[in-house]
Amino acid sequence: MHPSAHVDTFARDHLPPPEQWPELLQSPDTQYPGRLNATVELLDRMVEGGFGDAIALRTDEANCTYYQLYVRVNQIAHVLRERMGLVPGNRVLLRGSNNPMMAACLLAVIKAGLVAVPTMPLLRAKDLAPVAAKAKVSAALCDLRLRDELDALCAQGGAIGQAMLFNDGSGAPDALETHLAAAPTRFTACDTAQDDVALIAFTSGTTGTPKGTMHFHRDIIAMCDLFPRHVLKPGPDDIFCGTPPLAFTFGLGGMLCFPMRVGASVLLIERGTPESLLAAIERHRATIVFTAPTMYRQMAPMAQRFDLASLRKSVSAGEALPDATRQLWKEATGIEMIDGIGSTEMIHIFISSTPEEVRRGSIGKVVPGYQARIVDDAMREVPRGEVGRLAVKGPTGCRYLADERQLQYVKDGWNLPGDTFAMDEDGYFYYQARSDDMIVSGGYNIAGPEIEAALMMHEAVAECGVIGVPDADRGQIVKAFVVLKPGHAEDDAMAAALQEFVKQTIAPYKYPRAIEFRDGLPRTETGKLQRFRLRSG
Repeated sequence: MHPSAHVDTFARDHLPPPEQWPELLQSPDTQYPGRLNATVELLDRMVEGGFGDAIALRTDEANCTYYQLYVRVNQIAHVLRERMGLVPGNRVLLRGSNNPMMAACLLAVIKAGLVAVPTMPLLRAKDLAPVAAKAKVSAALCDLRLRDELDALCAQGGAIGQAMLFNDGSGAPDALETHLAAAPTRFTACDTAQDDVALIAFTSGTTGTPKGTMHFHRDIIAMCDLFPRHVLKPGPDDIFCGTPPLAFTFGLGGMLCFPMRVGASVLLIERGTPESLLAAIERHRATIVFTAPTMYRQMAPMAQRFDLASLRKSVSAGEALPDATRQLWKEATGIEMIDGIGSTEMIHIFISSTPEEVRRGSIGKVVPGYQARIVDDAMREVPRGEVGRLAVKGPTGCRYLADERQLQYVKDGWNLPGDTFAMDEDGYFYYQARSDDMIVSGGYNIAGPEIEAALMMHEAVAECGVIGVPDADRGQIVKAFVVLKPGHAEDDAMAAALQEFVKQTIAPYKYPRAIEFRDGLPRTETGKLQRFRLRSG
């Protein structure tokens, strides 16, 4: 590793031992100098390269140019380092939805050599407490509108030393804006090493126990130079938009870093509903949208009511994309979805396909720069077409913050994201299920998402989730939790109709032997179905 710029060495000290790291591959796209600051690469370089007057951030109220963002980031960095007295390596908890000040604070923390710990806006104090304790945060920057939970966290004592509120024009001493006008507009970026920790991203909670994943400055830039460069292929005229929070690495890439890397702009939406997102695309002439499969399915029936002629590309990630949703969106808009699988541990997408290379039923091929294979429990590669565990390696990889689960995620130099896949002879990857979600019933291995995809094709189904539940005779049986569209009865006749529909759509033995109707399903803030909550009742 390169000499660190961190005065507070907590992050580097709590990296896993090197022998537990995945093998990091060298890619022609990710050759970086030893000294690297991610914000300098994403922002300062764009201003120096002639993009100062170009729009970086958009909202319904105002636009912000790259130069204006550069000035604001510099002013915040001065406040962090001088008024708050933070030193390189200190961790800063970030609380905010997708708005320009949240973006500027995140960039400023990284530019100042601090470590950003962004958190989902809807987290409560009880959720924030283990994050703050594990990362040993030194300070917090929090949107005024989210202060209640931060105050509750601080009231617990010892969790956070100091905090400032942004989007707060009150003039109060703890309002960040109070100190910005007097702060210099230039800031000398911390001379960070490419392998200094810049970001601790906590997993979004589908397993119930979040883990802190540590990413270097080079990882943030690498995610911009792999999937976007080879699959998304954006340009400076693009206008990005979408719903994933900046605290989620899917959102950090699509809603901030990817557009900045090419001099494009991003429309920041604080609370996106299907209708408001479609309206925003129409209003701002957005060209690229990032969101989850559930949102696409809800938007498809509404799409004809909006002028979406500007939209060129749609990216889906965060959970499995049912083929029925892909086809609905394509019929509604004419756009072939860019599906992708990534992970917080790998920072972003590592398997995907351009619209021209989509193969039905497949997520796609490995993104250039990465390698992937399907292995058995002994890490032996299985024959093409057989189902096994997905193993990935590339320029990014898993490094948990002081977590014994590092030994589960990384084996023999490979990252194991916890997904079951098959790969065909042409290198296309076919998602089966989360490895923990494979249902073993009567000797058969059954993938829950396949049954969910079949149910979603039924005209009465709005959303569904499938799990295995214990059964004395079969070991497990398939159980489906189904939310019906308005106008359909939640009765035995409907359950029987859905069971028969699945039998006719996929292999009959996979049909759900139990169906429970629900008004809604538990999901994370990023849209992922929380099957562990279905299993726990």
